[in-house]
Amino acid sequence: MIRRALLLLLASLLLCAGAGQAQAAGYRYWSFWERDGGQWVYATQGPSLARPSDGDVQGFRFAVSEDSANASRPRGKADFAAICAKTPAQDGRKRVALVIDFGTPSDAPEGETPPAARTACARVSPDATTAEALAAVAKPLRYDTNALLCAIAGYPEKGCGDQVSQKQTPGQRKPTAEQKTPSDDDGPSLGLVAGIAVVVLLGGAAIWQVRRRG
Repeated sequence: MIRRALLLLLASLLLCAGAGQAQAAGYRYWSFWERDGGQWVYATQGPSLARPSDGDVQGFRFAVSEDSANASRPRGKADFAAICAKTPAQDGRKRVALVIDFGTPSDAPEGETPPAARTACARVSPDATTAEALAAVAKPLRYDTNALLCAIAGYPEKGCGDQVSQKQTPGQRKPTAEQKTPSDDDGPSLGLVAGIAVVVLLGGAAIWQVRRRG
């Protein structure tokens, strides 16, 4: 009886650990990127604070990801000359190329379909922020009370940074080894190890009791 109870306890611990990993959460949101040396770099400040220079390329991607370390990058060409080819330079104005990627159907909120990705060239005042450049070419924008960008060109219609369980995000990329944090470790959790240790100790104690009685 004691052995059976210990086995049941161990099985429960393993099942709980597996369930906890399966339910790891991600977030559905618009990420903001800057083009640097031909590569996308996750922006270090929000679009309402960033002030791009004339000729800069900036991008937005709607997707589900756990954090900035594994966020999906904007897809498609990101060449300033190509994007702004039909928007001539103008004195007293700057041009900012924008890549807007609405994501994949698996990233979309229930009942919504992502529009096709697009590019746009915003011609704005020299001191304009990225948010102002985006508003010039991709209205309507929607923000929450904390100034988090929730929607571009009206997509998505509702929600903002919603939490999504990992089982709903089949396309989610794992962080690289350099980007991993302790919570991203694929090994057994501290709680699981501790639980197994308790089972082992209880098992040893039970065996000792049986032998003592014998």
